[in-house]
Amino acid sequence: MKRTTSLGDQLKRRIGEGKTSQKEYDGTDKTISTGSTLLDLAISGGRFHGGGIPCGIMVEIFGPSGAGKTVILSEIAGAIQRRHGQILFHDPEARLNKAFAKLFGLDLTTISYTVPNTIPEVFGKVRSWEPEGNGPHGIFADSLAALSTNMEMENKEGDKMGMRRAKEFSEELRKTCRILTDKNYLLVCSNQIRQNLDAGPYGQKFTTPGGEAIGFYSSLRLRCMKPEKIKDKVKMAGKEVTRVIGIKTEIEVFKSSVWKPYRTAPLTILFDYGIDDVRQNLQFIKDYTSNTVYSIGGTPLDRSLDVAIQKVEEDGLETELKEETIQLWEQIENKFTQDRRKRR
Repeated sequence: MKRTTSLGDQLKRRIGEGKTSQKEYDGTDKTISTGSTLLDLAISGGRFHGGGIPCGIMVEIFGPSGAGKTVILSEIAGAIQRRHGQILFHDPEARLNKAFAKLFGLDLTTISYTVPNTIPEVFGKVRSWEPEGNGPHGIFADSLAALSTNMEMENKEGDKMGMRRAKEFSEELRKTCRILTDKNYLLVCSNQIRQNLDAGPYGQKFTTPGGEAIGFYSSLRLRCMKPEKIKDKVKMAGKEVTRVIGIKTEIEVFKSSVWKPYRTAPLTILFDYGIDDVRQNLQFIKDYTSNTVYSIGGTPLDRSLDVAIQKVEEDGLETELKEETIQLWEQIENKFTQDRRKRR
């Protein structure tokens, strides 16, 4: 009797046959995922198969309120914890709760959690922290904009011009960044933006709190842009009810010492789910192939994105979908390779 194979088995074999030679440079053990395949690729897809964030550096995630900064930061923290790394989480805004953290596989009972007030409190603990195990280990601060100075906390006059704040960031980061490299820690911080009437060096009309030091010492800066509400509708007693269930946003690699800057990645974030990587990968494959329906490995799933997502999850094809997304992204990226003779 001839043995039949499931859709999942067929796709695994088909996608496996098409893997590129870059697989030998797999970054799985060298990088930390953001929870988004396309964002991982935008960060370091040309260095590591699948991309991601390498340890030993500082990362700043900045953007307007409600653009997904805390979600990305929490996804990275959850990825480290799943790799059995230790977490030091600074939460000056005291916003992280168990229900929210659980979305990202982040167990607050097993991490070092603080609610600091000042800049030295955050960076002093980074330098004195001694986690157990081989890592990867991560330090998180959400957000830098909420941190104050001892002068502001103790002096009635405060730091009206904000000069001491910028100096403290500069002093603390100077002492801390070498520790990150030496101990191979990953430091991820979120930050807000402020309107700047004078355009910056690249024409941007915004600035981030804390002075120039944060941008200078960050090896990777991710900018969250253009958040749009995702709405859903249901019928109740014959009447239509609408609710906002998430956001769509775009992430730009604003600065990078990891790979190339200015790559961008779309992100879909659902409030009760987190980053919807399956949705974004299916859309990416449909947008950049000749497929007229959502598919994996050339096998049609459905014209409806929601139905296609359901089929991927029911058949456990998330890994195969991710691998096909990586392969397609690499094919596109190779089109932009400069065919030049090696410099002499």
